[in-house]
Amino acid sequence: MGSSAVGPTVRAVVFDYGGVLTTPTRDSINAWLTEERIRPELFSAALKEWLSRDAPAGTPVHLLETGELDADGFNEAMAARLRTLDDQPVAPDDLLGRLFARMRPEPAMLEVVRGLRERGIRTALLSNSWGNIDAYPWEQLTGLFDSTVLSGQVGLRKPDPRIYWMSLDELDLPAEQTAFVDDGRPNVDAAHALGMHAVLHTGPAATRTRLAELLLTGSAPQDEETR
Repeated sequence: MGSSAVGPTVRAVVFDYGGVLTTPTRDSINAWLTEERIRPELFSAALKEWLSRDAPAGTPVHLLETGELDADGFNEAMAARLRTLDDQPVAPDDLLGRLFARMRPEPAMLEVVRGLRERGIRTALLSNSWGNIDAYPWEQLTGLFDSTVLSGQVGLRKPDPRIYWMSLDELDLPAEQTAFVDDGRPNVDAAHALGMHAVLHTGPAATRTRLAELLLTGSAPQDEETR
């Protein structure tokens, strides 16, 4: 295509929060496992079981994300699955807080959001919230998004298509005019199935490059479902 292009087809970018607009979730989790000497394979097995595509509805993660289970209930359920390296129980008190204690907003990604807005691209937040909505750093996020949809507030969670449509409805845009950025493959696949330009986040630099390609051409090479 030459200079006859009429401009980008992408008019909005929808962002996940944890692991996209923050430092990697796995880094905080690994630090917590190491500090408290928790057997990592037990944590991994619980999380894999509860997040599996084949998992029945109603796992502790699903219920936490939809607001049907509070943080204390999740903490009890997770602690019951864990043991330390010397076979001691793991305290449930504020387990989620300890797990995410080292996760921080990622300045490079917040700059990506600001840069998009400066170019007239609309931005939205679509997040599977884990417990306390107030735990989001709203003092840094306020003013960055035209739309905010949190799973715990609406009773739906990604990759349920209905929560994506909520975000699209708030933006008042069709799926094909939006990009979606998430670090979870099932969530990215679901967005792509709806017709969104879905980008699997692996780091700020790669996501910035893919979004730039989308805004320039309307499609990102090798992005979305193929990566």
